Amino acid sequence: MTDVTISGPEISAFLKDKQVGTIDRVTQRKEVRKRLFVGLAVLLLVGAAAGGAWWYAVAQRYVSTDDAYVDADSAQITPQINATILDVPVTDTMHVNRGQVLVRLDASDAELAFAQAEANYGQAVRHVRQYFANSGEAAAQIAARSSDVTRTKLDYDCRAALAQQNAISAEQLSTARNAYETAQADLVAARETLASQQALIHGSDVEHNPEVLAAKAALDTAKLNLSRSVIRAPFDGVVAQKTAEIGQRVQLGQVLMSVVPVNRAYVDANFKEGQLKRVRTGQPVTLTSDLYGSRVVFHGRVMGLSGGTGSAFAVIPAQNATGNWIKVVQRLPVRVALDPAELAAHPLRVGLSMTAAIDLTK
Repeated sequence: MTDVTISGPEISAFLKDKQVGTIDRVTQRKEVRKRLFVGLAVLLLVGAAAGGAWWYAVAQRYVSTDDAYVDADSAQITPQINATILDVPVTDTMHVNRGQVLVRLDASDAELAFAQAEANYGQAVRHVRQYFANSGEAAAQIAARSSDVTRTKLDYDCRAALAQQNAISAEQLSTARNAYETAQADLVAARETLASQQALIHGSDVEHNPEVLAAKAALDTAKLNLSRSVIRAPFDGVVAQKTAEIGQRVQLGQVLMSVVPVNRAYVDANFKEGQLKRVRTGQPVTLTSDLYGSRVVFHGRVMGLSGGTGSAFAVIPAQNATGNWIKVVQRLPVRVALDPAELAAHPLRVGLSMTAAIDLTK
């Protein structure tokens, strides 16, 4: 076996080369670290610039929220008379048109009431016509009584002249005077009768007499109640919450179903109070729904801002006057009207979730 002997100069050279290699690796690491920091700084600058550009071009122009829901002014269908249901030709989720029959009620009681009111109206017309006839008769009686007064006065004057000549007895003169006074009293009575008859018809004809008008109002009411035995849809919409069943006895004001006008739906978007500084009526709004996704975009306009927050109108409003009060950011509903054409192409239903963004620059 051969022994290898390493001299001192060789060892020094080896150590020197190793030291140089170590320094080179440290230098390389510092260079890589420097480049990474520079790259990171560039990325941060680019990100900040992109964020600033996005804020300038988009963020400051819009406020958005995903706390928005579809709503509509639904109509509650209630009977206006007490009756029994005969037919319900509609069902839940069924689309109905304005004027379409929703419920038919038993009209027997209403028909009887209408017949009674019609008879009362005819009787009232006859009574008033009789008042006019009685007034004419009373006027004729005045003419007759006036004639009697004239005749009896002439007879009395004649007999009074004869009595001064003692040509007739005192009894005959008294009889003539009594006849004259009686004729005068009958004339006064006839005038009072005419006044009472004219008071019944004063200032009106048969159709506008108070008795006839009252009977006509009762007849119209009975006719209206008869027409209310058929309940019709107030507008186009979808039937919801139907509780009406055939044979059910319903009372005045009882809710039988609702009709939701889906073609007139709107959106209530709940924005944070800090987002509303620049929101104005009429500003354009873009919306998307969870139902159709982002591929369908709805367009609308701000109709107005609610008069108060949801918590303010709660059944039990929050009482913040306590020592443990913690500020909570409030949300205010903003009503958005939707484009009818887009709504017809892509119908929405009440309660669906929406995302709304308001353009503040318009």
